[in-house]
Amino acid sequence: MFKKILAGAAATLVMSTSFAADMTGAGATFPYPIYAKWAESYKAATGNGLNYQSVGSGAGIKQIKAKTVDFGASDMPLKQEDLDADGLMQFPAIMGGVVTVVNVEGIAPGQLKLTGPVLADIYLGRITKWNAAPIAALNPGVKLPDADITVVHRADSSGTSFLFTDYLSKTSSDWKSNVGAGTTVKWAVGVGGKGNEGVAANVQRIKGAIGYVEWAYAKKNKLSHTQLKNKDGVFLQPDDENFKAAAAGAEWTRAPGFGVVLTDAAGKQSWPITGVSYILMHRTQLDATKGVEVLKFFDWAYKNGAPAAAELDYVPMPANVVKLVQANWKAQMKDASGKAIY
Repeated sequence: MFKKILAGAAATLVMSTSFAADMTGAGATFPYPIYAKWAESYKAATGNGLNYQSVGSGAGIKQIKAKTVDFGASDMPLKQEDLDADGLMQFPAIMGGVVTVVNVEGIAPGQLKLTGPVLADIYLGRITKWNAAPIAALNPGVKLPDADITVVHRADSSGTSFLFTDYLSKTSSDWKSNVGAGTTVKWAVGVGGKGNEGVAANVQRIKGAIGYVEWAYAKKNKLSHTQLKNKDGVFLQPDDENFKAAAAGAEWTRAPGFGVVLTDAAGKQSWPITGVSYILMHRTQLDATKGVEVLKFFDWAYKNGAPAAAELDYVPMPANVVKLVQANWKAQMKDASGKAIY
């Protein structure tokens, strides 16, 4: 099933035909595998469907602002002033990890070690060969080929790109000053792919390629991931325990709109490119039925979605954060008359 789910540069999840309570959403590709799994289970449990377009965070933000979907999804949290300007509410749905993936002959999954500064120099076009001295120094005893590196990055406005470039900005002063962090940046080199799906496909296709994708895409597409060095100087393999460790110190109550960024978190077990995927909804719901159904879906996911999340190596939201989110729903979500809908 997941080969079909993850195929294509702009995957669309349609879990039912047309029912009055069906929800529409669009945005981040980062959480798409878990939203697909949740939607399938929710449809079986309730009969209500979800049509979610995996089109990238930037497109999701545009669609929710234009009110063409019931909710948008972004892996880059919006600032409170931006939420207020468009009458939006933001809440976290799921957490997970972004990993670097390579297609290098003779390199086994998880064998290669990389750091933020070396990754930055690769993506700046300064390191162009797999056996270059900076890579070789991190990987003594590993036979690295004299092969060209092909950089693969996102071609669309992407929350995954935000997480990746935010990590590079925190670990490389050159990257921060020359490129910076964002859902779209001016890439120095490389080829683009649309969505996590497109990046994964390009890395699979191009010998010598390196890219970045959400961990579920790397696993399902059998891509060779790399180790990454975290803030405490430890080289780690990606897994849900390391994603949880990165999220452990998040200060949700201090972040306006729950806008926590987990990249380059302290802690020996913290995966350095961990992120949160956010849901965006209008505070005033002109179609209260649809608004209620979206909240019911995510409430169901909070309560019942942990096993599926664990299966795909995502990290469910902690119970204390869920309570904060639900309180926020009660306080902010209204119908056209101003009456609370949750």
